[in-house]
Amino acid sequence: MDAGQRAPKNGGVCFMEKMFKLKEHGTTVGKEVAGGFTTFFAMAYIIFVNPNFLSQTGMDFNAVMLATCISAAVGTAVTALLANVPFAQAPGMGLNAFFTFTVCFGMGYTWQQALAIVFISGLLFLAITVSPLRKQVIDAIPAPLKNAISAGIGLFIALVGLLNAGIVVADGNLLDLGNITSGAPLLALIGLLVTGILMACGVKAAMLIGILVTTVIGIPMGLTTLPGEITLSGVSLAPTFMQMDFGGLLSMGVLPLITAIVTFTICDMFDTVGTLIGTAGNAGMLNEKGELPHGDRALIADAVATCAGACLGTSTVTTFVESSTGISEGARTGFSSLVVSLCFLASCVLAPVAGIIPGAATAPALIIVGILMLKSAARIDWSDFEIAMPCFLTIAMMPFAYSITDGIGFGFISWVVIKVFRGKFKEVPVLMYILSLLFVLMYILSNL
Repeated sequence: MDAGQRAPKNGGVCFMEKMFKLKEHGTTVGKEVAGGFTTFFAMAYIIFVNPNFLSQTGMDFNAVMLATCISAAVGTAVTALLANVPFAQAPGMGLNAFFTFTVCFGMGYTWQQALAIVFISGLLFLAITVSPLRKQVIDAIPAPLKNAISAGIGLFIALVGLLNAGIVVADGNLLDLGNITSGAPLLALIGLLVTGILMACGVKAAMLIGILVTTVIGIPMGLTTLPGEITLSGVSLAPTFMQMDFGGLLSMGVLPLITAIVTFTICDMFDTVGTLIGTAGNAGMLNEKGELPHGDRALIADAVATCAGACLGTSTVTTFVESSTGISEGARTGFSSLVVSLCFLASCVLAPVAGIIPGAATAPALIIVGILMLKSAARIDWSDFEIAMPCFLTIAMMPFAYSITDGIGFGFISWVVIKVFRGKFKEVPVLMYILSLLFVLMYILSNL
């Protein structure tokens, strides 16, 4: 009996060893499982935060939550099986903000049309990834601007969190401090402190724990409403599944459509490349050429996941930097990603209780994500004004103009103009000229 019980276990380990080449990567089943759980809990906050974002466009909250979990499971599983790398995917922070506040609220597209744009951007990303264009596109955007885009999106997300919580309020065309001594602003500040303390203490799953603790604290404050019963009835993917509207995409004009597609594609691409190279480099996973083995396959998985996410009903799916937490626990192969994928599938049952969580409980997570993304600004050479000005405009215009697109546009245009007037026009890739020209045309035509 004992031998019979051991055989399947050993057989399972051998199967995993053969499939993911654990010994070759210097890891074990235990390390991979631990790394997978660590990564999942570090990024599980997206389960609640993403539907909180997208539901503002009119999308069904529970359907978006299911789409979030399923798209994350699909994207991460494809990454595991196709690329055999320890990275996880889910709808990306910043990209969901762009979807909601720029594409829908700013440009005027419906959420159905925005999903169609996401799908097209996924196809474009896939086409670039499987072609020689991939390296050219990645090399075209200067590193300082890539860092500035990340930092700017971080500030934008933090501002959204502050506004959602009422900590900061819009007073006419100005921003002002809200009433932070009571109600949702007070609960959000308590949640921010709780989450900040957990982060500072290095607690795993700090943001998820912070959301849950803040929700509980909201009960006696009258801000968390408990349902009479918890049931899966009425929870369905149908309200968002295959709801993409391609027919109305040209209703806003050609340039806004191109701008939205290109922005989604570029942000997704550089988010993924930056995460793969930066995280793998810190963990010593790069080869002698500074490349991540099967990194191209990870990019393909990311593009496929974006298309799948649009079909399910969520914004762009991308590779999460929180994967670094699992890698720090020893994860080195796609086995850990497979664990993350299964965790996201299991999380689908959380849909009935997700609506309990008030916006004041998810707002602190947005602010914390903003803080983490802002560290990219430290990699910018602020002593060189040729670099500093475009980067500053990129970072500042996102929250000040309340538009991720405007931040990217101002950064690209100013970078090209300064380079040209300094006689360095040959240092600017052709793609940068094309993108900058598109932004200039967009600004001119939008004000006619």
